[in-house]
Amino acid sequence: MSALAQAVDAALGEGGALAGALPAFTTRPAQQRLAVAIARAIEDRGELLAEAGTGTGKTYAYLVPLIVSKRKAIVSTGTRALQDQLYHRDLPRVRDALGIGVKTALLKGRANYLCRYRLEQAKGEPRFTSREQVAQFQRIITWGGRTRMGDIAELDGLADDSPLLPLVTSTTDNCLGNVCPFWSECFVVQARQRAQSADIVVVNHHLLLADLALKQEGFGEILPGAETFVVDEAHQLSELAALFFGEGLGARQIVELARDCITEAKDVSAAMPVVDPPAQQLERQARDLRAAFENAPVRGTRQRALAIAAVEDGFVDLLAAMQSLRKALEGVRESSPGLDACHARAGEIVTRLERWLDVAVDDSDDVCWYELTPRGFRIQRTPLDVSGPLRQHREQSKAAWIFTSATLAVGGEFLHAGKRLGLWEPETVLEPSPFDWQANSLLYLPKGLPEPSDRGFTAAVVDAVRPVLEASKGRAFLLFASHRALKEAAELLRDAPWPLFVQGQAPRGQLLERFRASGNGVLLGTASFREGVDVVGDALSVVVMDKLPFAAPDDPVFEARLDAIRRAGGVPFRDEQLPQAVIALKQGVGRLIRSESDRGVLVLCDPRLTNKSYGKIFLDSLPPIPRSRDVDDVRAFFADN
Repeated sequence: MSALAQAVDAALGEGGALAGALPAFTTRPAQQRLAVAIARAIEDRGELLAEAGTGTGKTYAYLVPLIVSKRKAIVSTGTRALQDQLYHRDLPRVRDALGIGVKTALLKGRANYLCRYRLEQAKGEPRFTSREQVAQFQRIITWGGRTRMGDIAELDGLADDSPLLPLVTSTTDNCLGNVCPFWSECFVVQARQRAQSADIVVVNHHLLLADLALKQEGFGEILPGAETFVVDEAHQLSELAALFFGEGLGARQIVELARDCITEAKDVSAAMPVVDPPAQQLERQARDLRAAFENAPVRGTRQRALAIAAVEDGFVDLLAAMQSLRKALEGVRESSPGLDACHARAGEIVTRLERWLDVAVDDSDDVCWYELTPRGFRIQRTPLDVSGPLRQHREQSKAAWIFTSATLAVGGEFLHAGKRLGLWEPETVLEPSPFDWQANSLLYLPKGLPEPSDRGFTAAVVDAVRPVLEASKGRAFLLFASHRALKEAAELLRDAPWPLFVQGQAPRGQLLERFRASGNGVLLGTASFREGVDVVGDALSVVVMDKLPFAAPDDPVFEARLDAIRRAGGVPFRDEQLPQAVIALKQGVGRLIRSESDRGVLVLCDPRLTNKSYGKIFLDSLPPIPRSRDVDDVRAFFADN
């Protein structure tokens, strides 16, 4: 064992630095084995794929070798919330316990930082639709005058989807760069400078991928210096990478450009009469195109969109309006940096629109598709396979790459995850959850449920789950495969004796906080809610999943990927649909037992687990949970609690 591996093993062992400094720390052999494997990968600049079940302590298992090695490292997490937790809580604890003075930095995408220029521009724009928005904007102004970091996360109570955020943050499109009058006090620039001089930089997958894909977030000079990359929640990476290595355009970008053109033109007297008419026309065309989509599916291929005559005409008119605005800006672009930036943005949007609409281009490696939101739309060109570019960037970095998650293996194998990430022969580590699943959990498979395609399936699920909820006195998280099923179940449970918390009723964080505080609540969500639920203790004692989480059949990218596998001689179900669903199921199951003292019942309602041959693959990928088909066993489980 190398000196680094020995030091890491000792720090995490009995009588080690962490045991001595952290009161709640307990030595875990699985954590030590994982940390030693990570230390080896750091020294060899190798590639490691590691599944660490819930309770292994994977965060400390990679932080200890990173800090002890003293090499410049990037740690990437799945969400901003995990990023904040890692930087503000876990990293300082481990660093202080080890007594090693490494310099750390937190780096987010530019949309997470206040833009002083955009804030000043917004002050003169009465775009607010309610008194609440006016009050929120005033809060932002007050906070903007005292904040040191400019991180929007400091603003409590501002929703992630607040319409104020685009007004006070910048994007790569509308940032003025070094010609901005606030360049010297730019929070984005300051965050980048802190990261450049840090030993360990905490980012999230969006920022990591934006940099790898050269979608300039303005941080390109940081990643090349790193000697180690740790990708936590690595099961998310390949899906996100497909978006970043592709190309997209949304209605919001178009509308924001139109409005920014008018705002910038107000400061240049000769520009207003030139810019205002085409900018107003562009915003109208974006709205008209969304209206033309009204009866179309929420997601679909480009071919399906353009088969609707009104949608095809809408795109033609939108492109013409964009070209008209670009031409108008050409004559006034030199009047101000803001108008010059708008001209560049208009040119880029015209190019993206033309590329997406050009059906003559060979799309064999990409899929062109659209997605609708309640008031807007997004068009996207997505590569079907990102393993090549991911592998290329890793090889160019000449760094160690560690990919870890609680859910990477399928049936004990890493073939699916490795292939998606472009890993040919990585080192692999599989450390199961050390929790006592045999004693502390029960898997209940209700009998007599209809097929998932049956119209009465959700009602049957609710009927099967009621006696479980009565035995547990609520304290449950119910996961549904669709929003339709979620709404139906919420209606059926409306008169239940437990407080109901339904996804969409409030922001995720607020909903989770209320659920925890209730003590006996029932939380209902869909797959998108799955990974954000981390509730330790009695408040969550039951996890219910209505169906096996196979990807939605209306996903155009997923369908195109299956077609590509079929053309290459593969078997789509075996090679893609099944492993993806197994990993998603493991994510849902992982919500149940979050600590050594947690106890709970997992309810899987899909009859395919027992009447289809592939059901065994799902069951074999779960922790060693005792199984039952008798609800009396559930009652006995909670009676013993």
